[in-house]
Amino acid sequence: MQIDKAQILELLRSQGDTDKAAQAETEQPDQVDTDQHAGLLSKLGINPADLLGKLPGGLGDKLGGLGL
Repeated sequence: MQIDKAQILELLRSQGDTDKAAQAETEQPDQVDTDQHAGLLSKLGINPADLLGKLPGGLGDKLGGLGL
């Protein structure tokens, strides 16, 4: 699934992970593919499945029935 880098940065900052947000800003592409970039997300301590549930805007709620 494609996720905008800004959403990942917002999530990290909302959790108080400003250092990880700064790292993500330089290392992540503008559009993050949760499968293709799983290694980069893992370096930031982000599990792609957990990420989908934590994204602002209710995306996690909308995908809840997909078993992610």
